[in-house]
Amino acid sequence: MIEASDRTPLPREFFDRPVLEVAPLLLGTTLIRRTDDGPIELRITEVEAYAGELDPGSHAFRGRTARNEVMFGPPGHAYVYFTYGMWHCLNAVCGPEGRASGVLLRAGEVLVGAELARERRVSARHDRELAKGPARLATALAVDRALNGTDLCADTAAPLSLLPGLPGLALRPDQVRNGPRTGVGGDGAHQPWRFWIDGDPTVSPYRAHAPRRRAT
Repeated sequence: MIEASDRTPLPREFFDRPVLEVAPLLLGTTLIRRTDDGPIELRITEVEAYAGELDPGSHAFRGRTARNEVMFGPPGHAYVYFTYGMWHCLNAVCGPEGRASGVLLRAGEVLVGAELARERRVSARHDRELAKGPARLATALAVDRALNGTDLCADTAAPLSLLPGLPGLALRPDQVRNGPRTGVGGDGAHQPWRFWIDGDPTVSPYRAHAPRRRAT
């Protein structure tokens, strides 16, 4: 195991770029969640890019609100939102301040702290399912709205940090795949802005958008 204190988080400049540049580069990076019970380290295996006011699939498409305020702030911070009345999802804010965009962290492989993740994800049948999907990832890492706005580039005492990937797990370009985002409908449905590591068992299955039916 490589201790978190031996490594440096990704610099602010890494995130201060167009979201479609940042998103695939986050594959293979290490997300660390520090809790009172101990750390959990996750290798990111699947992400989705959301391009703010230019993207109908983004929370920021219609402008700034109390919910999405963090997306308009400095890059390299966590945007955590609550969805469907029960789940949290974790994003990394990208691009220049004032222009909202972010990368949804959809899935990952737990490298350290699996025993802590299992306590929060008791329904997972295998460790590869602990963070297989954005809500599962947030649940396994005990991420909620209290962490909204956390600086992912801060020192290694922060509750959340994004670090470069481990040298022994470096990706080759031919391992990266992309396609439509999961569950996005309307004008944003066909943007190939979901990126994942080909063949990785922790990547979540693709699901097309299914419009909700109104009760009759």
